[in-house]
Amino acid sequence: MQQQNKNAARIYKQNAIKTASPARLTLMLYDAAVRFCDTAIETMENDPKNVQKINDYIKKAEDAIMELRMGLDMTYPVAQEFEKVYDYIYRRLVEGNMQKDVEIIKEALKHTKSMRDTWKEVMRLNNAK
Repeated sequence: MQQQNKNAARIYKQNAIKTASPARLTLMLYDAAVRFCDTAIETMENDPKNVQKINDYIKKAEDAIMELRMGLDMTYPVAQEFEKVYDYIYRRLVEGNMQKDVEIIKEALKHTKSMRDTWKEVMRLNNAK
C-alpha cells in the first residue's frame, strides 16, 4: 500500500510538471531550491555529522538554481541581472557546502526567497498560472 502511495505521488508530481506553464515551472524551481536549502540548514543544525545528506540537499538546491539560470531568455536586459543574482547564489551554495557553513547557506536561502517572492508578485500582476 505504501508503495502504491509513493507511485501515485510520483505520477501526480510528474503530471504537475508536464502541464505547468513556464511561469509555474519557474516558481516550482524556486520552491524546490528553498525546500532543499531549508532541509540542508535543518540537517546542518540538528545532525551536522550527516555530511552526505547535507551535501545532497545543497547540490539539489544548486541544481535548481542552475535550471533557473539556464532558462533565462538573454534577449531581455533584465535577464542579465537575474543571471548575476543566480551566479552569486550558486557560488554561495558551493562555498557553504565546501565549508559546511550554515550561515552562508542561510544567506543563499534569503536571496532565493527574495527572488521567489518577486517572481510570485510578477505572476500575480500578470495573472499567470
